[in-house]
Amino acid sequence: MDFSDTPEEAAFREEAKEWLVRNMPTSEELEGMDHIGRAKFWEKRKFDHGWSCISWPREYGGQAGSAIQEVIWGQEESKFVVPETNINIIGQGMCGPTMMAWATEEQNRRFLPCLASGEEVWCQLFSEPAGGSDLAALRTRANREGDEWVINGQKIWTSGAHYSDYAILVVRTDPLVPKHRGLSFFFISMKSPGIEIKPIKQISGDSNFNEVYFTDVRVSDSQRLGAVGQGWQVALTTLMNERATIGGGGGIGFDELFRLAQKANFGETAAIHDAGVRRKLADWYVQETGLRYTGYRALSALSRGDLPGPENSIGKLVGAPKTQDMASFAIDLLDGSGVIANPEVSELAAEFQQSYMGAPGLRIAGGTDEVMANIIAERVLGLPQDVRVDKGIPFNEVPNSE
Repeated sequence: MDFSDTPEEAAFREEAKEWLVRNMPTSEELEGMDHIGRAKFWEKRKFDHGWSCISWPREYGGQAGSAIQEVIWGQEESKFVVPETNINIIGQGMCGPTMMAWATEEQNRRFLPCLASGEEVWCQLFSEPAGGSDLAALRTRANREGDEWVINGQKIWTSGAHYSDYAILVVRTDPLVPKHRGLSFFFISMKSPGIEIKPIKQISGDSNFNEVYFTDVRVSDSQRLGAVGQGWQVALTTLMNERATIGGGGGIGFDELFRLAQKANFGETAAIHDAGVRRKLADWYVQETGLRYTGYRALSALSRGDLPGPENSIGKLVGAPKTQDMASFAIDLLDGSGVIANPEVSELAAEFQQSYMGAPGLRIAGGTDEVMANIIAERVLGLPQDVRVDKGIPFNEVPNSE
């Protein structure tokens, strides 16, 4: 691993830093906008100056840059207080690469620049209530009628569906073959007649993801990505990008918890002086350091022009539970005030409480802990595949609760 920038990367980093210093939005510019409006304003400013979707081809709204330049930009941008940057993380990180791989040239030239500029927001219609962690067990049906497909069913946990313009969608088009072979993949307007979106109230009080219902929704066959029955292969393109995009990020880190342990009382002294507290902090420091250096391996691969492999799942498998455990411990250290989640009065603007309530979602989104463990076991360690009792069985013959 080489942790230092090449001369070219160092020059790019300095250019990015200088532009960010000069172009931060002012409060006057953002006045009167909601968080979606602020995010779109910032995305458009970046796009207009060549800092959005840097690694995408120029004809699709990018700069034909490298993946490591994309990473460097993200590192520098994270050092500034900018409008919310993740309302289109699914669109730019997952939907865009899927379209590039499978859509027509005409479609990519129409949709991708609008995605890169933030003008249009995309979401991902994958998970279903009856499928659990098994995406291939989905039951939303699409039946062909001439040049159109008629879709009926339900998706769940769809982040951003309530403000999205378009979506990628995987559905079942043939229940008479094994589950992975009976899927097809589309992109669709979220304003299509027959789509109903119901936000799901989370424990944090937010409603960032949704249930989405389809009742006789019609989509043109021209919006199919891949061949009929090839939906699983297209979905894998999305999933590979999803692992890298989501990672185990979000929530508090070791530094915030360490500072809290120095401040919080533990009996008659600061918590940091207690041996049990120090052991926990040491464990989390080791985990966080391991994740950082595993991330450096991925960055080194990108810098060489290589693609990171399934080892990216390590970050999510370790990172999300670590965030949950650290946030829970922080709330314990805060004692009675730990139950107060008001950003105006809580320690660190209630970041500990928000992390605690959001961490369970991180352990589900983009693949559950169990899915990540299977990926690492089978594709990294070379262990035997997990038992799959429905392998090779036509989907309509797989036993279910009905």
